[in-house]
Amino acid sequence: MNKQVVVGVVGAGRIGKLHINNMKNLSGVRIKAVSDVFADHLQDWFNTSGVEYLTKDYQEIIQDPEIDAIFICSPTDTHVEIIKEAAKKGKHIFCEKPISFSQEETLEAYEAVKEAGVKFQIGFNRRFDRNFSKVRAAVEEKGIGDLHVLKITSRDPEPPALDYVERSGGIFMDMTIHDFDMARFISGSEVIEVFATGAALVNPAIANYNDIDTAIINLKFANGSIGVIDNSRQAVYGYDQRLEAFGSEGSAIVNNETESTVSISSRNGIQEDKPLHFFLERYNDAFVKEIKGFFDAITHDTEVPCQFQDGIMAQRIAVAAKESLQTGVPVSVETTIKLELLN
Repeated sequence: MNKQVVVGVVGAGRIGKLHINNMKNLSGVRIKAVSDVFADHLQDWFNTSGVEYLTKDYQEIIQDPEIDAIFICSPTDTHVEIIKEAAKKGKHIFCEKPISFSQEETLEAYEAVKEAGVKFQIGFNRRFDRNFSKVRAAVEEKGIGDLHVLKITSRDPEPPALDYVERSGGIFMDMTIHDFDMARFISGSEVIEVFATGAALVNPAIANYNDIDTAIINLKFANGSIGVIDNSRQAVYGYDQRLEAFGSEGSAIVNNETESTVSISSRNGIQEDKPLHFFLERYNDAFVKEIKGFFDAITHDTEVPCQFQDGIMAQRIAVAAKESLQTGVPVSVETTIKLELLN
């Protein structure tokens, strides 16, 4: 990088700590501050974090004139206000998904970012996975002909706690939103219609929160292809992340990452490693690549690789999927983004 980028991080939970740990290994990045409402309980971590100061109040980061960029890793219901305040102060913004639970609030944040002219990147890390990127290239370059069917499997190793379910916005907003983004990314086309079915099969108590833990989502794309996503909150064998793009001239398949590719065959059967446990293990290289892309955009004044519009569209698909689940019918997705306040 050509110059140092000074960073503040809002939220020191699992994903915030992951980004901080990855940033420590990047040249030209200085992690000045981290804020978290539970800062009192983070002192031991902070002492070895490499961060210069820890605070409970994110406003200290917003108001710090030396900080160039902010990573928003706090709960979703805090995102919009922090985005608007950071943009007003001229900070570049990296925000974890989703932007918000409300289309109106998301567009308000979008307007604030556009008006301020700052960089904004949404945290869809799977785009930066080397395998998925190769499938995207195969589709884009017609290596499998015209895309006909896109199949995405995404299953977590264990269900979240119910207090997380209560505030997460639902499976489509907190989990499947990554798959909705992958559907757009791999196909190179907008999703124009969604039909979702599902149930609470892993933990029936999830139904008490008007949510599900098992889902099938059918997609129609603007380019005429079709897609299907299957989700589960619990795959007992590990983090199940597979994908197939099937086209008129062939297919491109991504299988699970495992600890090794060794297969041991004996008279008792064939033994192979299970998939990696969860997203921290499966996607860490992708997490590194995505923040490198963000910092490159800042230092070279180029477009970020995953833009605000991508966050808006994935959120719209998630909202449509929930409506489809509730109504039992396919739901259309609005594919244009209109700004009322910026002319």
